[in-house]
Amino acid sequence: MKILFLVNHLNVGGITSYILILTKGLVKEGFDVYVASSGGEKEEELKSYGLNFIRARLDTKSELSPRLWSCFGSLANFIRENKIDIIHSQSRTTQVLGYFLSKKTGAAHVMTGHGFFKPRFGRRLFPLWPKRIITVSLAVAEHFINDLGARKDSLAVVSSGVDVQNFINNLTVQEKDNLRKKFNLTNGPIISIIARLSPEKGHSYLIEAFAEIILDFKDARLLIVGEGREEENILRLVKKLQLSKQVIFLPTVASTKEILMITDIFVLPSLKEGLGLSLMEAEAAGCAVIGTAVGGIICLINDGVNGLLVPPADSKELAKAIKRLAGDPALRVGLGAQAVKYMLEKFSLEKMVKETSKIYLECV
Repeated sequence: MKILFLVNHLNVGGITSYILILTKGLVKEGFDVYVASSGGEKEEELKSYGLNFIRARLDTKSELSPRLWSCFGSLANFIRENKIDIIHSQSRTTQVLGYFLSKKTGAAHVMTGHGFFKPRFGRRLFPLWPKRIITVSLAVAEHFINDLGARKDSLAVVSSGVDVQNFINNLTVQEKDNLRKKFNLTNGPIISIIARLSPEKGHSYLIEAFAEIILDFKDARLLIVGEGREEENILRLVKKLQLSKQVIFLPTVASTKEILMITDIFVLPSLKEGLGLSLMEAEAAGCAVIGTAVGGIICLINDGVNGLLVPPADSKELAKAIKRLAGDPALRVGLGAQAVKYMLEKFSLEKMVKETSKIYLECV
């Protein structure tokens, strides 16, 4: 079976991680996979999996962008000439493009809903839904039905998978010390977040919580990995709380694995979240994790078993949870071990590929 992914870009982020892991699994199972995208930082890694890459100017957030539609003719020809079975879009813009490509070529159209769309008038008036919609969590599925008018019978919840073997932490003490030195970190507790810098990710609540943590754990460090429009506000808050020496910013990293290998406590304090791929990777790496009780995060953390859940937008409760873990290494180890086990059982790469390929087969 031949699959064509439509992806805006291949820069670091949740959708790119989804494409990387799904492609890796599908190619392993014998699928012919093609990716049409404007490319990005993860392009070479994706190509190394043995897929076929088509460069197309899909890097736009507007469904009406001439850049998007200039690719239509060449992509339609490619789909017909290569007898593509499934067009699999990954965003609102590629969803619209995929809809018309499907109409033009007869290839079945599938899309993945990775998070929450704003219910704009155009989306309600011209939904342009595909044959099947995959959502990464039940919360996203309910959003598509209740807020966007998607048909319930077209939806399937298939959680993103994680290649647990790739994240298992088997570094020696010396190797971890070397990594800490690489990022100029102390020997105190390392608290990390890997997420784009946007308001819905809740960075401000984590920083406010960290201001309390540092009073009791003076050697603690907060590692913030990501880029985004909220950067100036976050930097301003760090300076205001006099945390500039304790908070370390990394715009991007070549490998999130390195960060997770030296992380003691991983926090995702989102105000809303489709699922939370960085949280899944942290669990696969055996980190003690804390997340807010919103969206798909609830599916990832069984409170007190494989991590801790806290209310959203509550820096006081978040600080209490971090202090609890920072002061109890045995609890961190126990939660981390259960987190790895949970990822293997519920969110494996193999499970994701099996459930996604079943939907492909139903479409053709």
